[in-house]
Amino acid sequence: MNTLEAVGDLRLTGLTKRFGSFTAVDDLDLTIPQGSFFALLGASGCGKTTTLRMVSGLEDPTAGRIYIGDTEVTSTKPYKRPVNTVFQNYALFPHLNIYDNVAFGLRRRGVKDVKKQVDDILALVELAHLAKRKPTQLSGGQQQRVAVARALINQPQVLLLDEPLGALDLKLRRQMQIELKRIQTEVGLTFVHVTHDQEEAMTMADTIAVMSAGRIEQLGSPEELYENPATTFVANFLGQSNLVAGTVTGKEDGVITVDTHGVRIALPESRSRVESGAVIVGVRPEKVELAAGNAAIESGRNALPGGVVTDASFIGVSTQYLVKMPWGQELSVFEQNTGKEIYRPGAEVTLHWDATQTFGLDGSQDIEAGAEIDDEAAK
Repeated sequence: MNTLEAVGDLRLTGLTKRFGSFTAVDDLDLTIPQGSFFALLGASGCGKTTTLRMVSGLEDPTAGRIYIGDTEVTSTKPYKRPVNTVFQNYALFPHLNIYDNVAFGLRRRGVKDVKKQVDDILALVELAHLAKRKPTQLSGGQQQRVAVARALINQPQVLLLDEPLGALDLKLRRQMQIELKRIQTEVGLTFVHVTHDQEEAMTMADTIAVMSAGRIEQLGSPEELYENPATTFVANFLGQSNLVAGTVTGKEDGVITVDTHGVRIALPESRSRVESGAVIVGVRPEKVELAAGNAAIESGRNALPGGVVTDASFIGVSTQYLVKMPWGQELSVFEQNTGKEIYRPGAEVTLHWDATQTFGLDGSQDIEAGAEIDDEAAK
């Protein structure tokens, strides 16, 4: 079987990995369309890197199968799979210049005339002018692009990216997010990107799978996951959410009404995961506005009166507030900087927002799931 001829979607069926009594990846079914930029997003220990290692052949599954197109590669040796991996540490050869680093894979396979392929791939990653330099003479972002070029020149069906930007500073990381997306669009290969960084996943990926405890919590486009989270974990882990417990009190004309701490909240039926009983009402902080005291709020908007500002942080593009509600919960509000009055700590306010921006989740879940995960610990 020549796996290098395998073309098509990357499919994982029933993929499971156990380390003793610990299940790292739990019966995973996943199809990653050919030519897509796909992100596996989650905190440390969620199973995302183990999944990547099984796809690359560096880890054997306990159960399940891996296909690229119609070709099963579950038991195929790593070097025979049409897959290459870019790691966080780049793993460049320090004694070779950039040209020879990139040409290494072709020469090892016995390709005699490598010049055109190396020149083309260095042009793609915009490093042709640095071909004679050694890796130590390049910046972190340039080394990253060399690692990508070295992986791409072997023409894999799937390029795996394991936390590839983790060693870069914030500004360079954002530049490389755009750069990697450009490269993926130009070459049209399947990129599978493992990261704990929500912004990174949302910036780069067409589709994101949010992982927790070896399972996929939700799969979809960045917009879909952000605007319509399916679970409290996704709502809290992907950005920030204000989540408040309540009880469904009615449903009429496509609108669900909820009682939360004695206040009536409305939300579209299409944005609620439950239609009766306990519900967790959610709204993103940037959708919420503040009004002074018990000011009248126009119809069509949800309102939570009786809040007291506990913190106001002006960060340029917006002011980020924490507001303590009468029942003791602190909610977040991000108000865009439009010259509006900034409320100071101690100010009494009403939170209000367009009712159609509200979402509803199953009330039996842990309302704090995903909220306490620390980015630094996740690295």
